[in-house]
Amino acid sequence: MALEIIESCVNCYACEPLCPNQAIYQASPHFLIDADKCTECIGDFLDAQCASICPIEGAILTELGEPINPPGSLTGISLELLAKYQAAVEATYQAALAAKSA
Repeated sequence: MALEIIESCVNCYACEPLCPNQAIYQASPHFLIDADKCTECIGDFLDAQCASICPIEGAILTELGEPINPPGSLTGISLELLAKYQAAVEATYQAALAAKSA
């Protein structure tokens, strides 16, 4: 049982000092978790401390590859609303590109 930090990590250093097992370490291009040391904080805390402090949605995964802080969990923005605004931004961007090349 171990968590995983993925490439969306921004190296903010928030999680490293909170790990009771010192399983989180600085690497390039982002922090990593030593699977041999990670206990997901079971026995120490109710929640994984790295996930409780991480400001990036989806940056920490369970051993099943599921985000502990999935998109929308920190911002409160629903996935439907997020998809709607991403589509609107993409449409605006494509229109600007078309206008520029015309």
